[in-house]
Amino acid sequence: MSAKGYRQRCDAGGISYAAMIARILLLIALIGVAPMATAQHWIRENARPGDLTLAAQGRVAPVVIDPADHAVVAIAAADLRRDLATVTRATPGGDTQIWIGTLGKNAAIDRLIADRRIAIGTLKGAWESFLIASVDKPRAGVARALVIIGSDRRGTAYGAYELSRAIGVSPWHWWADVTPRQQASLHVAKGLRRFGPPSVKYRGIFFNDEDWGLVPWAAATHALQEKPLGPKTYAKVFELMLRLKANLLWPAMHKVTQPFNADPANAALADRYAIVMGSSHAEPMLRNNVGEWTAPPDDFDYVKNAPGVQRYWADRVATNARYESIWTLGMRGIHDSGMVGPSTIADRRATLERIITDQRGMLDRAGIADAPQVFTPYKEVLDIYRAGLKVPDDVTLMWPDDNFGYIRHFPDQAERARSGGSGIYYHLSYLGAPLSYLWLSTTPPALIREEMGRAFDRGARQMWVANVGDLKPAELATDYFLSLAWDMEATRAQPIDSFVEGWAAENIDAAQARPIADILRVYHRLNFDRRPEHLQWHLPGEKARQSPLSIAQADARLADFAAMEQAVTALEPHVPGDRQDALFELLAYPVAASAAANRRFFAAEAHDRLRDSDLAEAVRRGTIAHAADATLRALTHHYNREIADGKWRGMMAVEPADGQWRSYRLTPPILPAPDALSAPASVPTIAPLHIDPVLAPRQFAVTKGWRLGDGLGRHGAILAATGAGSSVTATITLPAGQWRAVVDILPTYADRDSDPLRLTIAIDGVAHRLAVPRQTGDRDWAQAVLDNRIALAVPVDLPAGTHRVTLQSADPGVLIEAIRFEPVNTTGRLH
Repeated sequence: MSAKGYRQRCDAGGISYAAMIARILLLIALIGVAPMATAQHWIRENARPGDLTLAAQGRVAPVVIDPADHAVVAIAAADLRRDLATVTRATPGGDTQIWIGTLGKNAAIDRLIADRRIAIGTLKGAWESFLIASVDKPRAGVARALVIIGSDRRGTAYGAYELSRAIGVSPWHWWADVTPRQQASLHVAKGLRRFGPPSVKYRGIFFNDEDWGLVPWAAATHALQEKPLGPKTYAKVFELMLRLKANLLWPAMHKVTQPFNADPANAALADRYAIVMGSSHAEPMLRNNVGEWTAPPDDFDYVKNAPGVQRYWADRVATNARYESIWTLGMRGIHDSGMVGPSTIADRRATLERIITDQRGMLDRAGIADAPQVFTPYKEVLDIYRAGLKVPDDVTLMWPDDNFGYIRHFPDQAERARSGGSGIYYHLSYLGAPLSYLWLSTTPPALIREEMGRAFDRGARQMWVANVGDLKPAELATDYFLSLAWDMEATRAQPIDSFVEGWAAENIDAAQARPIADILRVYHRLNFDRRPEHLQWHLPGEKARQSPLSIAQADARLADFAAMEQAVTALEPHVPGDRQDALFELLAYPVAASAAANRRFFAAEAHDRLRDSDLAEAVRRGTIAHAADATLRALTHHYNREIADGKWRGMMAVEPADGQWRSYRLTPPILPAPDALSAPASVPTIAPLHIDPVLAPRQFAVTKGWRLGDGLGRHGAILAATGAGSSVTATITLPAGQWRAVVDILPTYADRDSDPLRLTIAIDGVAHRLAVPRQTGDRDWAQAVLDNRIALAVPVDLPAGTHRVTLQSADPGVLIEAIRFEPVNTTGRLH
């Protein structure tokens, strides 16, 4: 959308052009500026002494493999050849070659190793590792070779795609229309480069709730000749996974989707791409229950119908035993529901133990007893586990988050000692209570870092899976999740802005990477405050109620959104034409759509509030709400029908997309009757706001035992305790009146779900111990995940003047967003 269009929309929202520019500059200044991300420098256009030349003067090094190598190596090599041709527009030839091979599967590379031409070190036997080295005269007629050696089949493929990425081909080149930059010459800096092993053994994604994007798009646009989802779609998925160094997929599983194994070509394709297949916590033994269990749901009962259920599972073991898979053990209901049959915790525990024993027996009889197996204590199954469920030691325990990005349980000492290890199932998209978030991707990368980093430090390193919904538009969050899984220490050592800046440089435009990272910082901050899918403050089934924001507060929020939109408009003309589609998909659409959703909601709410007191202003607000609704339709039409020549038709659906699953989804917004509305006669200024005093994390003098976490929360950082014995202090001066401190924390968990979160705060030397119970599923939890905040009031009134505030201690996992000071009225209540 053009800059003029953005400006017209923002003006309709009641914000002046100049005010928007000033506000976005202020937001960026307040939050801070990220350092420039470090680019990869081992591939360059201009040669230096000792470099190996891959492309020059119209010729590019040919890619050579051994036909005896794995199928995925041939696939990766073919993709690399295409990538080299796309980037250089050169013809293969010359006296330099690119050799790609797996240890023990490439005779020419094995000879180089045997002749000690390459020191592979600990590569042999390593998991999914590779090295890249240059070799002079590797054989007669070849002057030099760039040799990529993998420890196993995926390691080799990752190596080929690592070279593709280094020459400028983004992993998202197809999925986000990231056109590679042309480079006539390519030179490799001298030196040997080692990669791997990964921080987490199995790293993957889960397509879920695919009804509104992935399946309609595949059925109507991408793969019209096959039932969705089929091999044509999964081939694109598998390529992306290899480019992101992922290795595990839980396939889509709703009723609208053909079960993955219903078409044998899918499993065969996954094997060719060396992708490990698994299934979700609700689908034991690689079975898609909603599509494959054809008997009545009540028959999916192991107490009454064990033989029937066993046959159902054994059939899948027989067909898929030859493939690399992770077998989900246990049993739940047909569609992500509780187990049918036993009614008490004790009976459920006994039944599950019997089920797991029988399932492992099936694997043993098929000759794959040592295949990786996983058990996920999700929702009610966690209660059964805690009641003493015995899970075999070599089975991975997969710990879930609460569906909103906050992990419920972290491995204790006994669980860390298990040979099967622990994993994490993490949501970047969710359909369920209290309200779903299926449309835009708004989980901040910093929250992913905090939660997954904490899990990693506590030993959850065997298996990570992110629920990515339809994948688009969760590109950044997916990339960051998998980057942490591949190399935890290097990834989390980067400030969030640095990572995002590097990602923006790779996928949108290096020249605009800094402002793009600034915009995405504000985008995540505003939408962390309230996701666009959560723009209602009553829970499903409750009486509707208005938001707690005054009209002036809502206007200030909308001004921040409008300023963010204008920042996109300002950089849009500077992005190259062949990256405009990527710009729209990765930045402009989520920014503009989230802004329009907020404008629609708050303008409609203001109309209702003002209808009886200021009819003219109410009418003006109603007009803004309708304009925002039209903007959402236009943006989504542009995404689905116009960008990339209509490639994404059917992919994007504004929440709520339809009337399905109404109990879990946003109530459709009610807009004023259009006939009574008219265009606004003037553009008012934003009403002045009273800002209560706040101590933000950066105002504390951080010492040993505490740390600042960047990129998270409403104030740009969070404060967390890292050890006992230290405290942090700040001072604040309160204006006239009586005040009460409120500590805002994120709704994280103690190491164990249901344990309270505790912290101690001292004000003017008087300590106050605060605690909040955390019970997943209750109303307090529901409100906390929608607000992304828990407010803990300190039970003491403070007069005007200067006060010393000390954070003395906090439990592991407590993330402090700010300490606010709210005025107290004459009755002792907070205003």
